[in-house]
Amino acid sequence: MKLVKVVVQDVIGSYLVNLPIPDSIGGWFHLSLKDWASLVPLAGAMAGLGWLVHTSMRVAAPGLIKFCPLGTTAHDHTKVNLTIDKGNSKRVDTQDIEDIGDKKVFCRCWRSKNFPYCDGAHNKHNEETGDNVGPLIISKKAN
Repeated sequence: MKLVKVVVQDVIGSYLVNLPIPDSIGGWFHLSLKDWASLVPLAGAMAGLGWLVHTSMRVAAPGLIKFCPLGTTAHDHTKVNLTIDKGNSKRVDTQDIEDIGDKKVFCRCWRSKNFPYCDGAHNKHNEETGDNVGPLIISKKAN
């Protein structure tokens, strides 16, 4: 811990204090090449921090920001089907109308453990994402 303290307080502290930051916008045009070179590490650190924040966050819904686990990207979180039959290029389910009976409830959120049938997993999905997905209910109408 002592090494971290020395690096943060002494090395980084003295680096930041000695940075050639101008007092005005026009002052940036009067910096020497050596002054600009001394700003490169700070600009690199700020760019790296910005990239880290950008890649670890995504907008899931208006006003809702989600953090992506390290090693994943926002693209991974835009997929609908996260776990079901991922070995196939397309998931297709067929249900014979004669086997439906009076009522069947089908999943549309792709989170059901009993897919293609709904188990209510959409409720948790809706809470986490601000979505409003629900099941497809097919029933015979009583005469």
